[in-house]
This record gives sequence, C-alpha cells and structure tokens, in this order.
Amino acid sequence: MKRKIYNELLKWKNESNGKSAILIEGARRIGKSYIVEEFARNEYDSYLIVDFSKAPNVVKGWFDDYLEELDTLLGNLQLRYKKKLTPRRSLIVFDEVQNCPRAREAIKALVADGRYDYIETGSLISIKKNVKDILIPSEEETIEMFPMDFEEFLWALGDEMLMPYIRQQFDSQKAMADFHRRALDYFRQYLVVGGMPQAVQTFVESHDFQKVDAVKRRILTLYRNDIHKYADNEETHVTAIFDELPGQLQKHEKKFTLSSLETDARMRDYADAFLWLDDAKIINCCYNATEPNIGLRLNEDRTTVKCYMGDTGLLISHAFNAKTISTHELHQKLMFDKLEINEGMLVENIVAQMLRTSGHKLFFFSKSSNEDSEARMEIDFLITKPSLTSRHNIIPLEVKSGKNYTLNSLNKCMKKFSEYVMQPTVIHSGDFRIENGVRYLPFYMVPIL
Repeated sequence: MKRKIYNELLKWKNESNGKSAILIEGARRIGKSYIVEEFARNEYDSYLIVDFSKAPNVVKGWFDDYLEELDTLLGNLQLRYKKKLTPRRSLIVFDEVQNCPRAREAIKALVADGRYDYIETGSLISIKKNVKDILIPSEEETIEMFPMDFEEFLWALGDEMLMPYIRQQFDSQKAMADFHRRALDYFRQYLVVGGMPQAVQTFVESHDFQKVDAVKRRILTLYRNDIHKYADNEETHVTAIFDELPGQLQKHEKKFTLSSLETDARMRDYADAFLWLDDAKIINCCYNATEPNIGLRLNEDRTTVKCYMGDTGLLISHAFNAKTISTHELHQKLMFDKLEINEGMLVENIVAQMLRTSGHKLFFFSKSSNEDSEARMEIDFLITKPSLTSRHNIIPLEVKSGKNYTLNSLNKCMKKFSEYVMQPTVIHSGDFRIENGVRYLPFYMVPIL
C-alpha cells in the first residue's frame, strides 16, 4: 500500500548518501517491514534483509565476533542470505533490530565503512532491555511511523482526489458543501476500520467488518503477548492500564484515574508502565499543560495524563466484547452514528491519533477551582502554530461528537489567556465555518492542522 514514509526514505537516501543510517520506529503491525522492502526493491540494485525476529544466534553472534573485521561480517551476511551486494548501490536492512542490540551498535562502524546504505526497523526500541550495555550510534537518524493516516486510507480505497480538495478548502477557508457528506462517510469508515494496514487491506478486499474485526483482535492479542514477554517487572501494571483504557476514555473527563486500578495507587508506581506502553506506540499519552503558552513541554504535569489508543480501529475492537454484540451490528451502528454509547471517546481518540500522526505532541489544559468558576475549564487539546511569533502561538481545540454543545471552556480560555492563544477551534461533524471568531472544522480536516 502507498505510504507517505516512502518519500521520507527517498529524501534520506538522496541527502545522506551513505553518511547515516535510518531507524524506523513504530508499533507492531503498522507496515514497517513491508514499506522498507518495497523501498529496497525499487531504489537499489540489490538488498539484503536480516530479520532479527527469526535470525539464529549464530548470525547475531557475528556482530560480536567480527565488528573489527567488517569484510568477514559483510561476506558472511551475503553468503547466509544468498545476496550479492554492490558498493554504494545496495542496501542492508536490519529488521526488528531491537532483538539484536549489538547490530544496532554496529551501525557506527558500518556507516563509517561506507560500502552500503542501512535501514533499521524496530519497536520497543528504547526500553532498558533493548539498549542495555550498548552505545547508541550518532550516525543513526530516527523517524516515527504510525498507522495509516486518513489520506493513506483514501489512497487504499482508490481515491486520490478528495484529500487535495479538502486541503484546498481548508486553505481558502471555504466549506466543503456538496462533498462534505462524502468526506464524512469516508471518515466514519476510517474511524471504524482504523489504520492498521492488514485491517485496511481486508476492508478493501472484502468490505466485511467481521473479517476486519478478526484481524484487529489478532493484533490486540499480539500486543498482549508482547506485554507478557517484554514488560518484565512492569507486566502487571502495563496489563492493568491496557485493559482499563476503554473504560477511562468512556468517562466524561478522560483523565486517567489510577484509583480505578487499585486503591491508593500513585503515579510514581505506574509511571514506568505508562512509558512502556507509550514507547511501544500502543498508546498516545496526552499530558496536562499547566499554562497554555509557548512552553507546553516546560509546563507539562506528568501526574495528570489522558491515554488514547494508538489506533482507533483497535480501540473499537478492544472496547467491545465480540460475544455481547454482533460485529456486523456494531460496525453498522458506528457507521451511521447510531451507537448508544458516549461516542466522544472514539472521536476524541481519533483526533489524538491524527494530531500525533501529523507530528504534534499531545497536550490538554485542565484547571479546577472551587472558588472561581471563570478559572475552571477543560480544553481537549493544545497545539502550537507552525510559525512561532512573540504572541498568540497556541491553538486550543475542542472535540465535539454531538450536535448540541456549549463552548464555555473555550470562551473562558480565550478571555483569560488572550495573549497566548489564537484561532479557537471546534472539531465536529459539521462542515467548515467561522462564526463569532471560532473556527469549526469537520473531523477529516484535522490532519491538515
């Protein structure tokens, strides 16, 4: 399937010219291996892939034994994988490199050698077990890969015209008009299916939601197995958070309440578990910014966090027991906005997913006060505008799943922090409009932010 990261790899190849390796980091089953092999096949005369999830110990041992004898190391790899490589015209891929930390460390020497280009792929790259006792090479560039975004989903469905038109209307601040319903229908399909490539491919081929759901449940099982295999001493805490995610997102205030896991639970006891899930890209953590100014990261409160699933399609399968509601009935209700649940958890999750995929770090703003009602407010997301200036750098976003809503918090935020914030924005199911200084965006325009 067509993925935007392909162009990023092409840019790296042309600009680096062998002076750096590139590491693609992302969750399991998002298509890292697929797109790298596609890139290798199209852009190089020959390539060699070492899949460290399958490679025997003897291959892993070569990175200990022959790091000072690169001719032997590179010769062994070519013999083992039956591939002839040509200097400056061939690529070596270290797939699932987290399973062989010494191969990752070897990148420094291999890049300095200069014969070939190197791409690494991996998940759980930064957990202690996978970086212990190795030197992270400075010659390694890192890019994050995410589930398929909305435009990639449209490409998979054979529509390459709609997103450029959406972008055109956004830039010119015009409504979608006749094409709003079409774009919203596509968006609801994306909401239900999600962006995991196997699920998208199954949907494209069959349009059978039951088959799509089966794919997503297999991925969730894989994630659960990873937790048991890799979370070490945090396994119990990580599992508890993972299982509790749908329940936490179902609440009106979606801040993660640790007391739901155990009485007297403290963030210091669970901090590593949140970090593990975030590093595995299973969840997207959104932290409270104590003040909505340019230094969002400087003002973050890591004891107050909202946790969103990395893929909303997976959240749907995670949230609903297949035995209590038929898969077809569930997805039909979701498609036509007829599900009797707080749908806010799904649309807020997918907005978080789209913002994260577009390169934003996730922050929200929450202020409580028993004395001053004007100081009490809750803003779903804060993002920084593209070009920073001396004032008005923060855009507050409110996500609304229903048609009847108020903007009390947004109005109070604009009044209290007028020197910091600009362009208050509501994300909703309606068309684009600007009214009373507030910008209203349909869900499918979020990626353009």
